[in-house]
Amino acid sequence: MRLTSLHDTLSHRRAHGQKSLAVLLDPDNLDEAGCRHLLDLSEQHAVDFFFMGGSLVLSSRQAALIRFIKSRSAVPVLLFPSHSLHLDDQADGILLLSLISGRNPDFLIGQHVIAAPLLRQSNLQILPTGYMLVDTGRQTTASYISGTTPLPHDKPAIAACTAMAGEQLGLRLMYLDGGSGAMYPVSPAMIRAVRQAVDVPLVVGGGINTVDKARAALQAGADVIVIGNQIEKEPSFLADMSRTVRQFNQDHGLARILTDSTDFVDDSVRSTPKL
Repeated sequence: MRLTSLHDTLSHRRAHGQKSLAVLLDPDNLDEAGCRHLLDLSEQHAVDFFFMGGSLVLSSRQAALIRFIKSRSAVPVLLFPSHSLHLDDQADGILLLSLISGRNPDFLIGQHVIAAPLLRQSNLQILPTGYMLVDTGRQTTASYISGTTPLPHDKPAIAACTAMAGEQLGLRLMYLDGGSGAMYPVSPAMIRAVRQAVDVPLVVGGGINTVDKARAALQAGADVIVIGNQIEKEPSFLADMSRTVRQFNQDHGLARILTDSTDFVDDSVRSTPKL
C-alpha cells in the first residue's frame, strides 16, 4: 500500500517540528446548524483536520455532515470509525484504527477484514493507525464497546512498548486517546515516552479542555492534538486551541532559526584560520 499525501503531510510536519490541530466531530452530537457555526469559526481560526466519527454513531447524519463540510471547507475530513459500517467515500481519508492497547480480535483485525474490500474500492486515503486507549479516570464508551481494558495512566513504559510493537508491525500513526469525556488528559510522561519510542506521527486526544493541557501535550511530543467535547460545550474554545498551536509552531520555528544561526556562527569560527 503506497503512502498517501495525508500521511506525507503529517510526516513532513513532524520532521519540521510543526504541530497540527484536529477537531473530532461526533455525528450523534452535531446537527447542520452546529456544523455551519463550527465551519465559520474554522475559517477564522485555522484547523488542520476534521475527524468524523464516534464510538456509537447512532444517527444517520454522518453522510450528510461530511457532504456539508466538503461543500464549504477545504479542511481534510478523516473518518474516525469504530465499525466497518461507518465508512463513507465522501471523506478524504480514514484513520484505519487497530486497537493495539486491547486484546479484542474484532478491533485488532476483525472489522478490518470486513472493511478491506470496501476500502480497496474506495478513493479514501488509508492511514493505518495504532489506537491506544488510556485510563483517564472513568470508563469511556470506547473501552466499554470494545470490551478492552485501557492502558494504566501511570505506566508510560507499557504505552511506549505497545507503540513500538505497532510501529514494527507497520502502522503509520500512533493515537493516544483518553476517550470522550475523559476526566484528565493523557499524561505528558506517557506522551513523552511514546514519542521517544517511535518515529511515526503521534496523535493525542481526550481531556484536552484547557490551553495549559494543550501546551503540555505539544511540549511532550504530540504531533496532532484532538479536541471535541469542549468545543461542543464552548465553540469559542476552538479559537484558543488554534492560537495555541500556531503560537507553538511560530516559537519553534524561531527557535530553529536561532539554533541554525548559532550553529553557522560556531562553524564559521571553527573554520577561520588562525594567524
